[in-house]
Amino acid sequence: MKALLCTRLGPPESLVLTEGLPSPKLSAGEVKLKVLVAGINFPDTLIIEGKYQFKPDLPFAPGGEAVARVVELGEDVEGLAIGDRVIACNAFGMLAEEVCLPASQVIKLASPKLSDREAGGFLMTYATSYYALKQRGGLRAGETLAVLGAAGGVGLAAVQLGKAMGAKVIACASTDAKLAVCKAQGADILINTSTQELKDALRAATNGDGVDVVYDPVGGTQSEEAVRALAWGGRLLVVGFASGSIPQLPLNLTLLKSCAVIGVFWGAYAAREPENFRQDMAELLALVDAGRLKPVISGSFPLARGGEAIRQLADRKASGKVVVTIG
Repeated sequence: MKALLCTRLGPPESLVLTEGLPSPKLSAGEVKLKVLVAGINFPDTLIIEGKYQFKPDLPFAPGGEAVARVVELGEDVEGLAIGDRVIACNAFGMLAEEVCLPASQVIKLASPKLSDREAGGFLMTYATSYYALKQRGGLRAGETLAVLGAAGGVGLAAVQLGKAMGAKVIACASTDAKLAVCKAQGADILINTSTQELKDALRAATNGDGVDVVYDPVGGTQSEEAVRALAWGGRLLVVGFASGSIPQLPLNLTLLKSCAVIGVFWGAYAAREPENFRQDMAELLALVDAGRLKPVISGSFPLARGGEAIRQLADRKASGKVVVTIG
C-alpha cells in the first residue's frame, strides 16, 4: 500500500511518499475503504506541524475526508456492502490507498450528481457550514449572512448554503478574483477586505441595519470589525482562525447589541451527536440532488504531490477545494 506520511512534524514539503506499507487491519465495527479522492482542509495544514488540537502518533497520513469504495466489512457493520461508493471523514489517514474507519464515519453515496473529485471535497466543508448556519446560527430565510474568507472551501460552502436557506449573502474576500468566484456561486454583495474597511462596508451593505449572521473562519482583526457590524440580536459564528490570530473581543459589544458569539466545533458535534450528523448529511445530499449545492474544485494533485495540495491551502491560493487523487 502507498501513503503520503508525516514522519516528522514540519511543513508540507516534509511529507514522504511511502510504498510497501501493510494493508490496515480491520476491527469490529469498522469498514475498510479503498480511497479514490481525498479532500484537503485547513486542519491538514496544522496537524502536520503539531499545531492542531488533535495530535496523532508519528508516522501518520494526513487527510480528513475522502470518497472511497468499501472493500471489507468488520463484524457488526450494517447498512453498507462491499463495493459501495461512500464518503468518509476522520481526523487523519485519508492520504493513503486504504484506510479503516468506524462505520459511523462512513456515509453511503448514492447520488450520481457528484463526481469523485467533487465528492472527495464535499463532506467536511458542507457539513461544517451547515452545522454552523442551521444548528448554531439559526439562520432564517430573509436574514443577511456575511461570509468571511468566502472564497475558501468552507466559505464557498457557506455562500451556497446561505442562498439555499433563503438568506441575502455578503461575500468577503481579499481579492477581486476570489470575489468573482463567490459571485458565480450566488453571492449578492461583494466586499474586498484588502481595499475596504470591513465594518463600514458591512454597514453600508445593510443600509446601516447591520448583519444578522457572520460566518467567520478567519479570525484576527476581521472578527471584531464583524461584531461591530452585527445587527441587534446578531450572531457571530466562530468557525476557525485561518488568519493565524485568535481575536480578543471587547465583550461590551455583545451587551450593547444583545448579540451572540457562538463557537462551531463540527468534529466534536459529529462525534457526540452521530444521529444528527447523519441527518444533516441526508439533507445536504438532498440539496445536491436538487442542484442547490456543488463543490468548487480549484486544484487536483496526485498522491505523490499531496504536499503541494496542502501547501496551496496553507498559502491561501485556493478558491474552493483542493483534492488529491489516489485510486
